[in-house]
Amino acid sequence: MTRRALVFIEGNTAGTGQLYVRAAQDLGLHPIVLAAPPVQYDYLTEKCIEAIIVDTKDLDALIRECSRLRSTYDVAGITCAREAFYATSGKLCRHFGLPGPNPEAVERCCNKFTQRKLLKEAGVSVPSYFLAVNTTEVISAAAEIGFPVVVKPVVGVGSAGVRLCCNVDELCEQTSHLLNSTDVRHFSSGILIEELAQGPHFSVETMGTDVIGVCAADFGPPPHFVYRHFAFPAPLNEYEYRRIVEVAQSSLRALGLEWGPANIELRWTSRGPVVIEVNPRLAGTPDPQLVLLAYGIDLITEHIKLAIGEQSTLHRRRSHTAAARILVPDRDGTLTWSDSESRLAVLPGVAEVKLYLTTNTAIIRKGDARDWIGHVIAASPSLAQCEAILQNAVDQIDWTITPFPT
Repeated sequence: MTRRALVFIEGNTAGTGQLYVRAAQDLGLHPIVLAAPPVQYDYLTEKCIEAIIVDTKDLDALIRECSRLRSTYDVAGITCAREAFYATSGKLCRHFGLPGPNPEAVERCCNKFTQRKLLKEAGVSVPSYFLAVNTTEVISAAAEIGFPVVVKPVVGVGSAGVRLCCNVDELCEQTSHLLNSTDVRHFSSGILIEELAQGPHFSVETMGTDVIGVCAADFGPPPHFVYRHFAFPAPLNEYEYRRIVEVAQSSLRALGLEWGPANIELRWTSRGPVVIEVNPRLAGTPDPQLVLLAYGIDLITEHIKLAIGEQSTLHRRRSHTAAARILVPDRDGTLTWSDSESRLAVLPGVAEVKLYLTTNTAIIRKGDARDWIGHVIAASPSLAQCEAILQNAVDQIDWTITPFPT
C-alpha cells in the first residue's frame, strides 16, 4: 500500500513548523519537507521526517520534485507554515489539483500597500497611509498624516523594519535604515507611512470565513512593536466582539482569503475596529497553543485536514482562558539561564515553558520578533487566575544578560 504523505514547502524556526510536522504524523501522514537548506530547522533531525534539498524559490524545481514524490507516495496535500512560501504552496496545489489557498490572493495580501488599498475600497477601516520610495516622499507623507507615524517596509513579517517615528529626525533615520537594508524585502516594494492607530490591540484567528476567536495582545515600549503578552479569549463585551467579527469577515472577503487559516490584527480606536494587518496564513507561536488550551481547537491539525481534502472540525470543546508572556531582553549582551525551564513546567496551571536560546548566547536586539528569547503559557478557567499563574511563573525565571565589554 502506497504511503500517504504531506509535503511542506520550507519549515518554520518560530515553533509552528515542528507543530505542523507532529500534527501530520498524528494524522497518519508521512511529513516531507522541501527546503533550501533543511539544516536551518533543528526539528528535522527527528526520525520519520524526510527532508529534501530543493531551491524553493524555483517553482519549476518544486513541481519536478513533487512529481517525483508522487511516483513513490500518495501525496495527500501540499502546504506551508511560512508566509514567504505560502503562495508558492498554493500554486503547487493548483498545479496538482489539491486543496489550497488562492495564491494570487496571498500574494496581494503579502504586499501591505496593495492590502491597504483593497481593504479601503471594500469599506474596511484602515489607518491613513502613503507609499513612498525615497526620503523626500517619506517626509511629505508624514507631514500629510501628522506625527507620530508608523514606518514599515511594504513586504515583511514579524514587525521587522517597523518603527514609530515622532519627528523628522527619527523619520529620516528609519528611512535610511530601510533604504540601505541588505534585506531586499525592506525596500524593493517601497516604504509604507501610516497613521498611528491608538487603542487596545487584538488578534483574530480565522479558518475559512469562520472566526475562531479574538486574542488581546500588548506590545513592549515604543518605538518598536515587539509583542510581550497575549490573552485568549480577549475580554470583550458582546457588541465589541460582534463588531470585530464583522470587520474580520469583511477583510477576508475583500482580500479573497476564504480558504484555510488567516490572522487579522486590529486596534479598537475611537472610530471602532481599525485593521492594522491581515496575515494570509496561520498566526505563529503562541496563538495556536492558546486557541487549543482555551477552546480545544487545534488550528494546525484543522489546517492540515483541509489541505488533504478532509472537513475541519471547529466546534469548541471547552471554554477556558489561556495567556502567554514573551521573554524579551532589555539590553544587548551575553545571556545566561539558570536551570528553571523544567522546574517551571510542572507548576500548576503552567502549560508550556520554552526557552529559544541556550546559555552563553550573544544577544543583539533588532527591535522585532527576532528579539524573542522564550515564552511561558498558562491556562485556567478565569482570566484573573490565569494571569496570576503566568506572573508567578515568569517571576521565577532566573536569567541575566551581561553587557558586552566596552
